[in-house]
Amino acid sequence: MAYVIGDNCIACGTCMSVCPVDAISEGDIYKIDPDTCISCGSCAQVCPNDAITEG
Repeated sequence: MAYVIGDNCIACGTCMSVCPVDAISEGDIYKIDPDTCISCGSCAQVCPNDAITEG
């Protein structure tokens, strides 16, 4: 199952720096491409605002 970024996202970029498959794109609120995401959980582990959950 892929991960999703919720309303707590502050677009800090921490998740992007750890994603091994570049599944996260920038924006006011970052987005995770579910087709690219390998569900490793790296992004959720480093998110300072708990904005990333399994979706």
